[in-house]
Amino acid sequence: MLTLFHSPKTRSGTIVWLLEELGVPYETKIVDIRRADGSGARDPANPHPHGKVPCLQHDGGRVFEIAAITLYLTDLFPDAKLGPRVGDPKRGEYLSWLAYRPGVMEPAMMMRRLGVKHVQGGMGWAEAGEVEEALGSVLSQRKYLLGDEFSAADISVGGTIHFLMSFKLMNETAVFKDYAARITSRPAFKRMMEKDGAQ
Repeated sequence: MLTLFHSPKTRSGTIVWLLEELGVPYETKIVDIRRADGSGARDPANPHPHGKVPCLQHDGGRVFEIAAITLYLTDLFPDAKLGPRVGDPKRGEYLSWLAYRPGVMEPAMMMRRLGVKHVQGGMGWAEAGEVEEALGSVLSQRKYLLGDEFSAADISVGGTIHFLMSFKLMNETAVFKDYAARITSRPAFKRMMEKDGAQ
């Protein structure tokens, strides 16, 4: 059994969406987390090393962090075709987008939110406007991040675009709006939203 340690209305929704897309049995354990407004607390039932979400338990092991869990699940269930297999020409770009969300995109947008000046050459990620340009360039030429086929990269990066726009942390360009509408129209996304709203 796959067990997801989750807290509603957090980044962990990404993995709920992925599990719904995969259509595999899983159990959700709701845990408390420390939130930006000072509420919440670290939950001793949560196996994540920092008490964050998501964290996945499977066959006696744990996987934490969205990129790692996404790769783990798409490799575990390759027949779902949500992630290119080893040897597929798109595998490298797929891995790159999974790393891009936490390594480049989120730090850039958080710096924008906090009004922190980006230092070129001193940080391992790009400035927020440059991130938007790079994503916009790709998505203006493709239906999805990897081309014509939806993948877990669209759940991770695309879902983040959708939510950052809703919080006014990313510019709402026509390209981003069309892309976000395309991916959030999927039944699995709607099931994830319903589950989070029902908790």
